Order: sequence, then structure tokens, then C-alpha cells
Amino acid sequence: MKTFLTTSVFVAGLLTASMAQTPDTTAPASLPADSNTGLLLSGYIEAYYTHEFTAPKTAQERPAFLYNHKRNREVNINLAFVKAAYTTDRVRGNLALQVGTYAQYNYAAEQDLVRNIFDANAGVKLAKNGDLWLDVGIFTSHIGFESAISKDCWTLTRSILAENSPYYLSGVKLTYTTPNSKWTWLGSVVNGWQRVRKLDGYSGPSLSTQVQYRPSSKLTLNWSTFIGSDRADSLRQGRFFNNVYAIINPGGRFGLIAGFDSGSDRKPVISNGDRRRVGSGRYVWYSPVVIARYKTTGRSYVNGRVEFYDDRNGVIIGTPDFRTWGYSAGYDYAILPNALFRVEGKVYKSKNPVFDSREGLSRTNTSLTTSLAVSF
Repeated sequence: MKTFLTTSVFVAGLLTASMAQTPDTTAPASLPADSNTGLLLSGYIEAYYTHEFTAPKTAQERPAFLYNHKRNREVNINLAFVKAAYTTDRVRGNLALQVGTYAQYNYAAEQDLVRNIFDANAGVKLAKNGDLWLDVGIFTSHIGFESAISKDCWTLTRSILAENSPYYLSGVKLTYTTPNSKWTWLGSVVNGWQRVRKLDGYSGPSLSTQVQYRPSSKLTLNWSTFIGSDRADSLRQGRFFNNVYAIINPGGRFGLIAGFDSGSDRKPVISNGDRRRVGSGRYVWYSPVVIARYKTTGRSYVNGRVEFYDDRNGVIIGTPDFRTWGYSAGYDYAILPNALFRVEGKVYKSKNPVFDSREGLSRTNTSLTTSLAVSF
């Protein structure tokens, strides 16, 4: 216990952003006023320690449906990257190279050389007097309000819906923002459901869209979709996915996020001797989540989350009849403007015994995560 407490004080989180929506990493950060080159170098590193109280003593990994803060009872790096962003009035480009357990687990299906790429994209502004951009490459997904970068999220760890929808996409996208910046429209052609390398046996491509409305600084409404598949063509399992969320009063003392994911895959082709037919109906999964945050001082926040994930057909999670509630409470303290300590307790409670425990399979999983992150 002494070792656990000492390590917890040592470990990690980062700067809390004013809005918890997925950042558009094809849009470089603002350049210094005296910059003549259009080149900006930046970096990020997040160290963490997670302790699962209910897991077996020898368990070194968190549950299979998690991809961030994955290692159990050891100090590790969740995500660290260095980034070069180039921008002019009509051209932009980004290259970010990453290491950490996030890359290790989330990019496991990619080719070796791709696993260390966080961003690699190039863009050109198509309209001289309008905000219309064409970007090509690997970029952070526009789906959802949470990203792998903790400083851009209201909670230290990610929600189940974020962990099981695309963190990154690869392809080409067209983005238009209205002159008053209230509307953003995005359409993209991508290689698949969080894939740089297209799935073997899938001819694709897949499509993804986003419509975002910001009537004021106190409200963001978002609807994103994915249309395609994450299965071989022979199964004919088309996927349709929706992500909607609202961010209310993000810069105030009290803020609220309400999100909902829903998706469906067509049932697979059924073989009957020499005859084949497409399965009737669809496999459906969904997940609601509510996150609240309260600013306690100029440097600190407290936050809480309630979520539910229903994937009873095991389409995304891979566990039959997966129906799980999640509850978390966290505290964030900005030690410096670019460094934040975070701590979060989380409990999962499932309808069925799906979590490893010291007594076998259990319906509950309890953990405490701390983090310290620095950006530069």
C-alpha cells in the first residue's frame, strides 16, 4: 500500500481544455505573432499509474475494451508525441510521432511503421476567400468529444464509447466553416473504421460526416456519422454509426456534456450448402454518457461521469451480452499552465460476470488512476 501511495503521488494528467471535443489536428495551433516560417513545434507527454483493486494480483492489463491507461499497477506512458505543424494562408501540414501504451494497443492492427504516427496529413485551402479545406492523410477522428490527449478531455480516462469508436481516421476530407464560425460541415472518404491499412477482404471505401453548430461560446451541438464496414466483403456486414453530443457552458464554473452513440451492423451472410443468403435484421449497440464538471478554483476542477454501454451481440466489445454501467469521479489540479495532475476513481458494474477478479469472473471492476501530463 505504501508503494501504491508513493507512486500515485508521482504519476500523471495535463492541462484541462476549455472544451472537451475532439480537436481537429489538421488545423495547426496558432502561430506566434513574430513567426515568419509558418512552422510550429510542440510536444506532449502523459505518464500514469492505474491500480485495479478487484483484479488478480498478477493482472498487468486493464479490461479488453480499454485502450488508454491500459497497463495495471505499473508506472507507464500513455501517450507522448512531438509534432511539427506548418501553415500558411492556403497550405497546412502536420506530422506527429508518438510512443506509449495508447499507440501500443490502439494501433496493434496496423503495420509496424504506422504505429508510431499520431498525425501525418497535408491540406490546401480551396477557396481563396472562404474557409474550405481539403486534407489528406492520417488525422484525429472527428467522431466524438473525447480524444487520446487527456488535456482535451474533461475526465482523466476515456468513456467506453470513446474507447470503442475511431480515435483516428485515414483518407481524404473536405471541411467548411461558415464566416461566422457557427457551422462546421465535414465530409470524408476513409479507409475504414479506425484503419490506416484497409482491412483484408474489404474493398471499401467508407464514408464519414460531421455537422457541428456553435450558436454561442456556451453551447456546441454535434452530429457525426460513419457508413461503411469493418468486415470482409464476403460477409456483407454494412455498418451505420451515429454519434451525437452537446457541450453546455464549457468555459463557465459548471459545465455539462451529454453524448449518445448508436450503431448497427447487418447480420452476416449465412451459408446453407451451395446457397448463400444475407442475414435478416441488424446487430445494434448503443451508449449514453453524461459528464459534469465544476471549477473549484482558478487551478482546479472536479468532475463526474455516468455511462452505459449495451453491446449484447458482441459486435464491438467482443464479449457476449455486454451490458455495463460506468461511474467515475475525478479531481484535476493545474500545477503550472502547461502541467496538470489528475486523479480519478472508476467503477464498472456489468449485468454479467465479465471482469477478471481474484475469485474468478466478477460483475464489478474498481480502479484508481493518477496522471501527470506536460505540453510544450
